[in-house]
Amino acid sequence: MVVLDATIVNIALPSAQRELGISDAERQWVITAYTLAFGGLLLLGGRIADLVGRKTTFMVGLVGFAVASGLGGAASGPGLLFGARALQGAFGALLAPSALSLLTTTFTEGKERGKAFGIYGAIAGGGAAIGLIVGGLLTEYLDWRWCLYVNVPIAALAFLGAVVFLHDRPERGGARLDIPGVLLGCGGLVAIVYGCGEARPRGWGDALVVGLLCGGVALLAVFAVWQTRARHPLLPLHIVRDRNRGGAFLTMALATIALFGMFLFLTYYFQVVLGYSPVKAGMAFLPMTVAIIVGSTQISARLLHHLPPRLLMVPGALLAASGLYLLTFLTARSAYVSHVLPAELLVGLGMGLIFMPVMATATSGVAARDAGVTSATVNTAQQVGGSIGTALLNTIATSTGAAYIADRLAAAARAGQLTPAVHAALVKDGVVHGFTVAIGVSATVMLLAAFVAGLLVTARAPRHGPAPGPDAGPTTDTTR
Repeated sequence: MVVLDATIVNIALPSAQRELGISDAERQWVITAYTLAFGGLLLLGGRIADLVGRKTTFMVGLVGFAVASGLGGAASGPGLLFGARALQGAFGALLAPSALSLLTTTFTEGKERGKAFGIYGAIAGGGAAIGLIVGGLLTEYLDWRWCLYVNVPIAALAFLGAVVFLHDRPERGGARLDIPGVLLGCGGLVAIVYGCGEARPRGWGDALVVGLLCGGVALLAVFAVWQTRARHPLLPLHIVRDRNRGGAFLTMALATIALFGMFLFLTYYFQVVLGYSPVKAGMAFLPMTVAIIVGSTQISARLLHHLPPRLLMVPGALLAASGLYLLTFLTARSAYVSHVLPAELLVGLGMGLIFMPVMATATSGVAARDAGVTSATVNTAQQVGGSIGTALLNTIATSTGAAYIADRLAAAARAGQLTPAVHAALVKDGVVHGFTVAIGVSATVMLLAAFVAGLLVTARAPRHGPAPGPDAGPTTDTTR
């Protein structure tokens, strides 16, 4: 529910824009308001889960997310919709780390842990694609508002499940919330995510974008220094200093940069270039979603307790990079079955091999009192990576596409061949050219993810016995 909400409104956005009278300049806030609150508040949400209790935080997050979704679905104007999306993101920042940390402290046996993380990895990797599918179905057959209303019954079912099945206790231990750390860490993340969002309409050289990014990095630098001195740090630095955990965080961020950029371009490619309906565009992502689920639950989950994590991550990143490379050969006349489908299957299987071992490695050997903030850091890597990837790759696509179109139109005009039909064809070719250049960058980023995983993640295969239990102390030896 949390992951798919980052994309479910993408396909519904044109309908919402028309009905509520949202301007072109403001429409990005339907997406940005959610990602800004979600990415900026994850660390705070993770630490609250550790202090208050993961089950309690999870249930509060569900109720808040459902209420915010209902408000957004009933919005009568842009302001209420933007506010509801921000509220969704804030409660999502409670939900995501609570869910992953509950998984970490509940499943400690090797085989069961692998199965649980396989399912979670499939959901985390496929959630964005599922959002596009569900968004297309709801928009075409019901109304765009159901892209938000659909969260209410899901949250209600999850809440009942939490009451019956979840058991947890807070790990207070006399700790307090690090308020200066909250302001510095969350402020830095908000600035970076906001800067990346504004880079899409403004460009990377815009003064506001540069200021936000530089300010965000500066705040995070001060945050890191403060965490070495704080009595109760928001993010204990031993969590990110660990080689395997740090490698997992970085691999997650890089893989998500490449993946979210691909989602954006294929969505436009299906609807604008190939002329697919919202439902057909959403269903075109289904094979990749299935491949992610298969890779996570049937391959990664079965092999993780036999193989070192990097022997799954590296081949997974290479498979995904191969699929992205195939997409660089797209044209405005490409056939779905011969060009897009093989690439989707490769990317899906590759991401299924990446997400599950990344999450299992990142949360391995963490003390229960730090499980929430560690889970939040995994989600932050995913969210910030997605924001950077969408903004960076979109800028590359639009700039290279515009240059291609301008050159070809000028050449056609000089040759006296610039008819309306030629103009339309050249514009479409230019759009696709921009997509393929940006996807080529995505493939390079995915290769970098393979390199990082192979270099930094040196953990051995988990033992068949139980993993470190919920009362384990902090450790930097995740080779166990």
